[in-house]
Amino acid sequence: MKGKTIVATGATSGIGEAAVLALAGLGARIVFIARDEARAQATIRKLETKAPGLGHRMHLADLSSMEETRKVGAAIAAGEPRVDVLINNAAALSSDRRVTPEGLEHTFALNHMAYFVLTEALRDKLVASAPARIISTSSKYHQGLDFSDLQSANGYSGFKVQLRSKLANILFTRELARRLAGTGVTANCLHPGTVRTRFGDSSGGWFGRLFPVLKLFFRSPEKGADTIVYLASSAEVANTTGAFFVKRKVMEPSAAARDDAAAKRLWAESEKLASFHSWREERPERLSTIHIATADEVIE
Repeated sequence: MKGKTIVATGATSGIGEAAVLALAGLGARIVFIARDEARAQATIRKLETKAPGLGHRMHLADLSSMEETRKVGAAIAAGEPRVDVLINNAAALSSDRRVTPEGLEHTFALNHMAYFVLTEALRDKLVASAPARIISTSSKYHQGLDFSDLQSANGYSGFKVQLRSKLANILFTRELARRLAGTGVTANCLHPGTVRTRFGDSSGGWFGRLFPVLKLFFRSPEKGADTIVYLASSAEVANTTGAFFVKRKVMEPSAAARDDAAAKRLWAESEKLASFHSWREERPERLSTIHIATADEVIE
C-alpha cells in the first residue's frame, strides 16, 4: 500500500481504527474523518507511531449532517492529489428516535446517507485515481426497507432501524458498482462479525445497558477489521465489484439485498434527500472551512 491514500470514516475506535492502523503498517497514508477531536488526536498519534512520516491527516465533521459531510468531502477532494481507497465505516444505533437538523432520522443519516454523500463528493477523485476501491461496512443481519417510511417515523425500534440501514449499505454498494462499471473503481461491502467496539455504547435504553455485557463474547476489533484490510489491499479482489464479503469470502446476501429495483429506488431517494444536483457542482473554495490537522500539528 506504499504511495496509496486511504480516506476512512469511523476510524477512531473499534474495527475502523484497527483497519487504518493495519493499512498504515502496510505503507498507506491515512486521511480520516471524525466527530470527536480528542479521539481523533489519539488515533492520529497511533498512526504516526505505527507508520511515521507519511502525513496522516484528520478532518473533524459530524457525518450525520449531510451539509458537513458534503463540505468535508469537498475539502478532501480539493486537498488530496489522489484517493485510492474510501472506507465507509461510521455507524451508530439509538434506542430512541432522534432527528437531525436536516430532518433525517439519525441512524439513517449516519449509517446510510453519510456513505452516499461522502462517496459522491469523492467520486471524481476516486475515478481520477483509478484503479481505486470503495469499501462499505454492512452486516449479514439486515432486513427490508420501508420506502414509505425511510425516516422510521412509525413504530420506531432502534434495532430494526439499524438492520434496515445495513440493508441500505448493501443496496447502495450494488447500485454504486453498477454506476462505476468501466471506471476502474470497485465497490464492495462486508460483514465484520460481532465485534467488541464502541458501537452501541451511546444507544441508551435497555440495549445500551445490555450491550457491554454482550461484548464480553464478541471478537476483537483486529479480527473484525481483517476483511476491510483485505478488500483495501489484496490483489485477489482488484477486479471484484458489487459483492458482499464475510471472512474474506463472497457471500450471497438476502433476496432483499439482491433486489436491483430496490437498489435503484434507494439511490433515487438518496439523491433527493441529499439535493445531489444542487451541490455536486459547487466549487470547493465556496465551502466553509473544515478543521484539518496533520500528525505533526497534533503532536506539537
